[in-house]
Amino acid sequence: MTQQNRLKNGGRIDRSIPITFTFNGKQLTGFQGDTLASALLANGINVVGRSFKYSRPRGIVACGAEEPNAIMQLGATEETQVPNVRATQQELFEGLVASSTNGWPSVDTDAMSLLGKFGGKMMPPGFYYKTFMFPQSLWGTYESVIRKAAGLGRSPLKNDPDHYDNINQHCDVLIVGAGPAGLTAALTAARGGARVIIADEQNEFGGCLLNTKETMDGEPSSEWITSVVEELNTYKDVLLLPRSTVNGYHDHNFLTIHQRCTDHLSDMAPINQVRQRLHRVRAKWVVLATGAHERPLVYANNDIPGCMLANAVSTYINRYGVVPGNELVLMTTNDYGYQTALDWHDTGRKVVAIVDTRPNTADSDYAKQARQRDIKIINGSAIIEAHGSKRVSSVSIAQINEKGTKLAGVASQLKADTVATSGGWSPVIHLSCHTGSRPIWDDAVIGFVPGKTIQKQLTVGGINGQYNTKLVMQQGIETGLQVLKELGLDIKTEHATEPAHAAMSLPRLEQRKLSPPMALFHIPHSKPTSQAPKQFVDYQNDVTAAGIEVACREGYESIEHVKRYTAMGFGTDQGKLGNINGMAITAAALNKTIPETGTTIYRPNYTPVTFAAIAGRNCGQLFDPARFTAMHKWHLQRGAVFEDVGQWKRPWYYPKANETMEEAVNRECLAVRESIGILDATTLGKIDIQGKDAREFLNRVYSNSWTKLPVGRCRYGLMCRETGMIFDDGVTACLGDNHFHMTTTTGGAAGVMEWLELWHQTEWPELDVYFNTITDHWATITISGPNSRKLLSELVNAETDISNESFAFMDWKEMEVADIPARVFRVSFTGELTYEINVQANYGMHIWEKLIAHGEKYDITPYGTEAIHVLRAEKGFIIIGQDTDGSVHPHDLGMSWCVAQQKPFSFLGKRGMTREDCVRKGRKQLVGLKTKDPKQLLPEGSQGVLNPTGSIPIQMVGHVTSSYWSPTLNRSIAMGLVKDGLNKMGESVYYPQQDGSVIEAEICSYTFLDPKGERQNV
Repeated sequence: MTQQNRLKNGGRIDRSIPITFTFNGKQLTGFQGDTLASALLANGINVVGRSFKYSRPRGIVACGAEEPNAIMQLGATEETQVPNVRATQQELFEGLVASSTNGWPSVDTDAMSLLGKFGGKMMPPGFYYKTFMFPQSLWGTYESVIRKAAGLGRSPLKNDPDHYDNINQHCDVLIVGAGPAGLTAALTAARGGARVIIADEQNEFGGCLLNTKETMDGEPSSEWITSVVEELNTYKDVLLLPRSTVNGYHDHNFLTIHQRCTDHLSDMAPINQVRQRLHRVRAKWVVLATGAHERPLVYANNDIPGCMLANAVSTYINRYGVVPGNELVLMTTNDYGYQTALDWHDTGRKVVAIVDTRPNTADSDYAKQARQRDIKIINGSAIIEAHGSKRVSSVSIAQINEKGTKLAGVASQLKADTVATSGGWSPVIHLSCHTGSRPIWDDAVIGFVPGKTIQKQLTVGGINGQYNTKLVMQQGIETGLQVLKELGLDIKTEHATEPAHAAMSLPRLEQRKLSPPMALFHIPHSKPTSQAPKQFVDYQNDVTAAGIEVACREGYESIEHVKRYTAMGFGTDQGKLGNINGMAITAAALNKTIPETGTTIYRPNYTPVTFAAIAGRNCGQLFDPARFTAMHKWHLQRGAVFEDVGQWKRPWYYPKANETMEEAVNRECLAVRESIGILDATTLGKIDIQGKDAREFLNRVYSNSWTKLPVGRCRYGLMCRETGMIFDDGVTACLGDNHFHMTTTTGGAAGVMEWLELWHQTEWPELDVYFNTITDHWATITISGPNSRKLLSELVNAETDISNESFAFMDWKEMEVADIPARVFRVSFTGELTYEINVQANYGMHIWEKLIAHGEKYDITPYGTEAIHVLRAEKGFIIIGQDTDGSVHPHDLGMSWCVAQQKPFSFLGKRGMTREDCVRKGRKQLVGLKTKDPKQLLPEGSQGVLNPTGSIPIQMVGHVTSSYWSPTLNRSIAMGLVKDGLNKMGESVYYPQQDGSVIEAEICSYTFLDPKGERQNV
């Protein structure tokens, strides 16, 4: 197919480099510098997709991120499939393969269109809420049909072959948008010595200047753009990011930028290059120079291919050398729309008429230029309906009243194949809304502009409703100077490279006299809106003016409710074209003004971001990295079986020869009880806490008191949420008056660290305290059992006294173990005499092997996590997350001794524990459980009842949390939560099983072994 709509010259494309691509199986040709959209228009492709609900044929409407129709599936292979790419933003490359995301058997002959054509009136807003409810038995059938019809594009079935990146950036000012406003602000800030990042979603800087024939100092504006970009590139502290969309603006000036690094080269990134990169930026100041989107007008059949935005038509002509038709009718409410007719006329193609909704534009310089070209201007009129099927063939026009609410004359027809409309401009306020700022309606702008914000943010140019290029550039300079002032950078600072007065001189620009624009959104028809041909507001989701009026009649008055009921703005364009028109139609239906009706609030992301870009390199093995201790190699060599705890690989048990897991665990447990065992406990979370208020901070986050803990001692603590419910526990040692070593559960380490920082940063910033995670810094080796003191004494210096009198239970000491400096804690999770040896991680293997070698005479036995579970259960020690479930507080566990009620500042969870539900009778409480048959093991999770023969459903009173075989006691033991269990000691509770059997257990203390603690205090 020849490029029938391509001009012989003009545009920013390179005609010396032709590019072959495929669309819906057809091989087509474009040029270097084309987008997929411009190349399709050049080749005369009219239908690029089908609408969501009615499957109506849709053509290209816009030229940028606001495009609702040209949503493509890209990829030559299954691995490279990418859904929902805007043809208007995808640069053309050799071999590009694209297809429409919907339409069967093809986009030109879609069978679903018959349903839309003949059943469209039966599909008003919310029809799916009302239609598919009955009979309920058919919902499965409905769902399968709906799912087939839903969605755009498809996900690839094979893994993505490309690599993606994340990068963290910091700057003095991030400028969003590289049009005339953004470029002038960036250059001014750069000349003042600021660290600048400027990002723009287009492939080259220049913004709207790329799409016009506007001159500066008598030269094409492209010359000015080139000079500014070249100078910006000379500054080492300026980062230029083309093809980069700022997608999210978050609190504290944190923004995300989605950079498409190689999407323009091929559907696979070249070797050693990343496809996309996500920049995470912290900026001292943000300048939003995001411009504005032209707004379409809502009229009958405004979705027929060939109906386009006026500025988009000019863009395709001036930037890409493409005229998307032969005969143009332009409808506009403002002077800027005239430029499209002038551009079209200058290509040599026919402008049938300019239909201006305003009654008089005699003083407009644009209108004068049109008349000089003998272009017909029809004032006080509007296009009320387009005619055609897969391409516009003609339009109906009629006079309208002064307010544009009614027809004032009989309709007549004009023959044309292209309709361009301009309903004015909508400032691109999306990013300004992301941080919660509510936009404000401005009658002079006829649009919403950014509202007040608490961010260090400035706005400039089109986002403020200023569209005069000279004034926009002047604002850019002033904004750049304001940023420098706020940063303390000026001509007197050592950072400034040039005097402020040299920030920038404005080029000479042609000024034109304009007539006031008209606030018009919805064009009236000769028939009522509900009976007229469909007038589309949201092209992608088939939201019509009639549908919005129906929603209002059904009682939806909030614009947010109207949005959700009609699906307005739900598509991939997120209402960039349709939302303002939808709000205006809603306001009219409710007899309100637009400010009274309000606006929906835009949320991140501004445009879709691939999951891969968000993940960066954190995928595959790096998505959930496996963590290994310093002794991991030894565990592997000894045949350890591992389990995942958090991200750590922990030895579960060490089977010998043909041992079963049960046999291995029994052997390991008995070794600890009878002689000595060794455990790799490196994975326990460790947090170093320092500061003069460290002790006060611990008092607030732990339920027990830390005021009097002396240096050299350790204490067990419970950590609770505000609700009073336990979420972690551990032992914390006092290293100095203002220095503590906190341990946490392995899986809870990151959560505890985040918890501490959260409360310090947001609630108690006045406390002088600092946290550092040191889990990886230390290798932790635990030796436990009656012979552990004997073993340790062989490896410490002779002058180091580790007797019980000098080194008691819950003490810690610094000493050398096997000539390596160590912190040794005398704490126990087994109930036996235990020493927890902490050394710098690189020495972990050395210490482990020394202990193993010296411990052979005591038959030292490595034991894993399963054995430690059994050992701690025998002693009655809890495991957070197993014996607790987020709904129990310390009193439920019989651990009231671990709650200090008299703290001056209280502690997290104290108020929560006093809530009515937390003090009521009948709460589930942790107890021990002994089965009547000592050999019978209670399955964990079994639900308990008091009367197993009662009628079903039987009231459940709790469940089993931990259950093990105890080789030391030669019987099964269990722990469980039972309603009012602490008052039911000696009573029986029953646990029905799936096979119909019932296991009876006696409620008892959960300390099964050594209740006085004599073994660990020896």
